[in-house]
Amino acid sequence: MGTLPEDWFFRSRLKLRHLQLFVALGEQGNLHRSAEVLGISQPAASRLLIELEERLGTPLFERHGRGLSPNLYGELMIRRARTIIDELERAGEEFNAIRAGHAGLVRVGTVMEPAVALLTRAIEQMHGERPGLRINVHVDVSRALISGLLDGHYNFVISRIPAGFSGEHFVFEEIGEEEICFVCSRSHPLAEQPVPDLSAMVDYPWALQPPGTLMRQRVDDLVRHRGLEPPHWIVDTSDLTTSLALVNASSFLTVATRGVAELLCDPQRFRIIALSKRLSVQPYGLVSLRRQQLPPGVAAMMRLLRQLIRQTPT
Repeated sequence: MGTLPEDWFFRSRLKLRHLQLFVALGEQGNLHRSAEVLGISQPAASRLLIELEERLGTPLFERHGRGLSPNLYGELMIRRARTIIDELERAGEEFNAIRAGHAGLVRVGTVMEPAVALLTRAIEQMHGERPGLRINVHVDVSRALISGLLDGHYNFVISRIPAGFSGEHFVFEEIGEEEICFVCSRSHPLAEQPVPDLSAMVDYPWALQPPGTLMRQRVDDLVRHRGLEPPHWIVDTSDLTTSLALVNASSFLTVATRGVAELLCDPQRFRIIALSKRLSVQPYGLVSLRRQQLPPGVAAMMRLLRQLIRQTPT
């Protein structure tokens, strides 16, 4: 197989239907179900796939009894097809927004701390400057946000770049780190202790972000470095609302960033516990894709965020 020329998509007569088929196969893993999703016959779907494989000069999927599994080339095509389809959908959203008299759409992904501090100030100010600009905000953990940025779900994100992602794809502009604190209910046995000892805290159940997330890793490291056994019962959840509900109703402890805890935890019902030594996680930042063409509304939002970042005391 030779190197593809720059205009390979013209020469291979790549069609939108091919892209839709790739996305469907990536989601269904089966040619028959993919054909049903697209509203075409299975033989027609099979012809689409075969003709493109022949034009590219290589198989894209491994055939087996349970369906189809993409090889490295197939995974690449599925990922890029998703991005193209998503961009076309976003173009329709922006088109409709402009037609309806709006100034466009900004899709932001963020970890929790900036959502309650930096981003809220930016949205408030942007509303005064561009009242027609639509802003969608999605809060998640960094790994999911960076994946969503690569897949075209966000214009930019405020997060970290987790291990396993190549930094060459991104522009990272550091903002700051997040201080971590523990939270218990006001009726908890530890609530009246000025600075509860960690060895006493691990005797109670905890609600934590799932393993592999940065905050969970930081807490696990803290417990291990103190030479302690982990809590005997841990509920894994990335939903802080669920964690706080468990804390409010029982003897659970949870972990949150300081800014989020101060916003969401009513002091009549919750106690925010800070350890004797400040606990924080690595800095997050404004993350965008390199060589990305930003719509005017998105560019304006990012300029405002950079201005607010410079004004924020370190």
